[in-house]
Amino acid sequence: MYCKNCGKELFQNSAVCTHCGVPVGSGHSHCQNCAAQVDPNAVVCVYCGANLNQNPGVPANYQQKSKIAAGVLGILLGSLGIHNFYLGYTGKAVAQLLITLLTCGFGGIVTSIWGLVEGIMILTGSINVDGNNIPLKE
Repeated sequence: MYCKNCGKELFQNSAVCTHCGVPVGSGHSHCQNCAAQVDPNAVVCVYCGANLNQNPGVPANYQQKSKIAAGVLGILLGSLGIHNFYLGYTGKAVAQLLITLLTCGFGGIVTSIWGLVEGIMILTGSINVDGNNIPLKE
C-alpha cells in the first residue's frame, strides 16, 4: 500500500505516512494501490484500475445526504414527509403527505409524531442510510 499524498510505500498498520506525515488514506495525487501519479479528480487509476473513491461503498460523484439535515427536517416538517423525500424514501414520504392533507390536517398529529420519531432515529444513527442504501454523512 502506498501513500495517496506522496506515493511512498507505507509500513503495515501505519496511521500516518513516515515520509510526508499525512494520515493514511489522505491525499489525491497518487494511487494507493500502485503509487502511480493520478489526476486528483480521477475515479479510477488508469495504470492499475484501482478505485480512487475516497468513501468506499459510496458511488463516485454521489452526493451523500446529511444526517443532521434529514433529522432536523424530520423533527420540524415530519408531518409532510419532507425528510423522507430528502432521503429518497418517496413511498413513505407520499404516505405521510397524503395522510396529513387528506384528513384536513387531523392526520397531521399522527404523522408529526411519526416524523419526530424518525428524526430522532436519524440523529441517533438508528436510521443511517438513504433510500439508495448509501450511508448518511455526518
